[in-house]
Parts: sequence; structure tokens; C-alpha cells
Amino acid sequence: MAELQKDFLFVLVKSLTTSEKRQFKLYVNRLGINVDAKFLLLFSEMDKMKEYDEGVIIEKKISTKQQLSNLKAHLYKQILVSLRMNPSHQNYRIQLREQLDFANILYQKGLYKQALKILDKTKQTALELDEKSIASEIIDLEKVIESQFITRSIEGRAEELIRQSQELSKQNRYTTKLSNLSLKLYSEMLTHGYVKNNEDREEILEVFNAQIKNIRFDKLNFTEKLWYFKAHVWKNQLLQDYKYTLKYAFQWVDLFHKNPEMIYSHPVWYIKGNTYLLKILFLYGNIDILEEHFEEFNARVNAENFSQNENLQSLIFLTHYNTLMNIHFVKGEFFTGTKLIPEIELKMEKLRERIDEHHFMILYLKMAAMFFGSKMYKKAIEYSMRVIGSKGNVQEDLLFHTRILILMSKNESGSDEDYDEFIASTLKFAKKMKKPEDFHFESIQFFKNLNNQVLDQRQKAFENFDEKLEGFSQNEYYRRSLFYIDIHGWVKSKVKNVDVVEIIKQKVKYKRKS
Repeated sequence: MAELQKDFLFVLVKSLTTSEKRQFKLYVNRLGINVDAKFLLLFSEMDKMKEYDEGVIIEKKISTKQQLSNLKAHLYKQILVSLRMNPSHQNYRIQLREQLDFANILYQKGLYKQALKILDKTKQTALELDEKSIASEIIDLEKVIESQFITRSIEGRAEELIRQSQELSKQNRYTTKLSNLSLKLYSEMLTHGYVKNNEDREEILEVFNAQIKNIRFDKLNFTEKLWYFKAHVWKNQLLQDYKYTLKYAFQWVDLFHKNPEMIYSHPVWYIKGNTYLLKILFLYGNIDILEEHFEEFNARVNAENFSQNENLQSLIFLTHYNTLMNIHFVKGEFFTGTKLIPEIELKMEKLRERIDEHHFMILYLKMAAMFFGSKMYKKAIEYSMRVIGSKGNVQEDLLFHTRILILMSKNESGSDEDYDEFIASTLKFAKKMKKPEDFHFESIQFFKNLNNQVLDQRQKAFENFDEKLEGFSQNEYYRRSLFYIDIHGWVKSKVKNVDVVEIIKQKVKYKRKS
């Protein structure tokens, strides 16, 4: 897969559906291009390949090594032009930009009135859809035309354009500030994970408050409110403040439900909002509300009028199966959860080029945890090794807890093969973490000692470690040790001499009572 990822053209060709390939060939024929045109021969050859092999292309004399780069660039462009014409890829943004392009052409031909008529109609649509950046471009072109051609069709035309321009400029400043803040917080979450101490907390709050303090919520329209809620969700996730994460994730989704036309205009952000809402409901462990919102999400995204494309299918896949596995985790239905794995892996393979490595690793970690809960320890280790062997950008917290899952699996299975070496590599990994905590080193020491102890000593070791974990749990930054790998629940099950599933079921009953 590494070579596939390097060649963007090959990945694009392989992503085409049968109908898209047929349309591309029809598009080429409409251009009146000779059927032996080199870029078409290159397309046919790449379409046949299972893996990209530049040597085959050169060997078949489709192109010389020196010309291949230019030929591939030309083919890439032609495929994109063909896809742009495909009705399945048409959306309101493309249509708005197409109308703006038409107006530019009419303006360049000196047909000012026709250009202004298209611009005015397109601007109204853009404003209704809250597409301020396109609306700003339209107003800029209207200013250019009005400065060269006095239509006198609207009294006070200059004042109207100035007013609209100033209003959009102010709104765009809000959008830019809020979107920059949201992106900064999201990047922080992916790069460093959740805050681990008061110093981290103060740093995040300083960044957040500096950007948010001058924002007046009552002045925001749909897009600004959307970015506002996103920023609050990501800030509170970083701070592990789940009460407020839930509040703003709900407001994010509710904003769409109050403006249902925007679900179809911004389907990505509707899915993302539900992703965070369903995730935080899982962390709260309230299974009734989680299943209720999951059912509503599935009904919305599977409705006939919901937009469909490859990107949306990938996002729906991640949200659907992550939530479905989370529901099984909350209920302690591990064996039922493992039955989903072949189906998930099949879909993962089809979507491999559209989903980043981090999200794939989260799925593999959940699968490993499902196998552990089903007492299939070898499988748990196998899937965990996929995570720690990843070359992608995976959070260090996730990698550490995957190692903990492997140690738990080795202990349960009685497999001590490479146990000491794995303990040593885990200790080395912890020392290299950006901000290792006492929890990391205490966990490693616990597993290191556990392997050399007789039965009575092991029981005492579990009891001692349970006390230490209780101490860690008093620290607000410890809360999210990782919910799929509940080391504390596992340790407690050993102390009480019950199955870990019983511990989980007790938690679910408690959540339902509250």
C-alpha cells in the first residue's frame, strides 16, 4: 500500500467507478482525440494494474521515462475535468462557482448587463446558503463591472454594494477567527492528545480566550455559530470536560436540525457533529440516549435526499461502526462485537485510500479490545500489533494503551514469549513520550513484577495496583485512561474474582439508574 499512496494518479484511477470510467472515455471521444493518444493508453494500462509499476509503462513504450511525468499530469487533469462534469459530483458550490465563471466570461466579452444579472441571482443563492466567501467574490466582480459600466438599473447601487461588502467582510472576520481557533484546537488534540496537567490546561485556555473574547454570539449567523460550537467542543474535549463537550456537541447537531436545509448543504459537518455527540454519549455510558441518537443519525444519513459521495460514505462508515462497537463496549457484548469485524475489515479495504491511518488504528484497537473481552487473547495481540507497528501519525496515548492491552492479553493467555523484551520496549517508549506521567511508569512496573509472582503474590499485587489506580482516578486528568482498554476494570475484576464483563454491566446499570 505504501507505493499506492505515493502515486496519486494511480490512486485516482483506481477510485473511479465503472460509470465514471465510461464517462471519461466518452469525454475523451467528444474531444475528438485519437484513440491511440498516449494519455488514453496510459489510462487503460493503469486501469489494468493491480499495483503501480512504472517499468511496465516504459516497457510497453507508452511513454519514455523523461516524458512520463508530464503525461501523468495531463491525464490527471483530464480525469478531474471529466469528473467535474459528472452529475454525481455536482453540488451547489460547484454550481455557484460555475455561474461565477460564466459571469466572468460574459464580462470579458463586454456583455455587462448579462454578467450582472447572473451575478445578482448567484449572490442571492450564495447568501441563502451562507457561502460568504463566494458571495464576497461575486461582490468584488460586481464592483469591477459597475466601475466600468453605469447601469443605472438600481438607485443607490454603489451604496448597496458597499454595505453588502462591509457586512460580509465583518462576518468573514468572525468566520476566520473561529475557524482558525477550531483548527488550532483540533490540531492540538490530534498531535498531543488531552491535557495532562494544569500547565497544559492554562495553555489551552489562554489560546481559546484570546480568540473568543470579542465574539458576540447574537451577531453570528449559521456558519459562525457552527465554528463557534466546534471550537467549544474541541476545547472541552482537550480539557476532558465532558459535561460541556456534550452541551456544545448537542448544540452543534441541533443547529442543523433547526436549519434542516443546511444538512444537505454541509453534510460533512452534520456527520462530524454527530460523530462527537455519539462519542461523548459513549464516554458518559448512558446507553439509552446513545442508542436513541444513533438511530436518528442512521435515519438521516440513509434518507434518499441525503447527499452521497465517496467522502461522505467514508465519514458515515467511521461514525456508524465506531458507534456500533462503542455500544457493544458499553453493554459488555464483546462476542457479538467480534462478529462485526469481518464486515468492518472488508469495508476498510474498500475505503483504504480515503481514510487516514489514525482512524484505521482506532478501529484496529477497538477490534483488539473486542477480542480481549471475548477471551480471544491471541487475536487481541495480533490486532494490537497492527496499531503499534503503524508508520502513521498515531497519538502516543493510544499507542501506550495498546501496549497495555498486549500485556493484559499476555497475562490472561499465560503467554510469556518475549514478555520481558516487550516490557523493556514499553518502558523505552514511555520515556520518549512528550509528557509521561506516574500512571505510565506504575503500570509498566506492575506488569513487570506480575510475571514473576506466584498465585498468592499476584492477588496481592492486583489489590495494591487497584489502590494506586483509585488514587489516579481522583486526578481529573487521569479520567480518560482509554475507555476501550479499561485497565482499572480488569484489575478490579481480578480483585473481586469476577469476569470483567460483570464489572462493565454494573457500570451500565449505574448509568441507567442515574
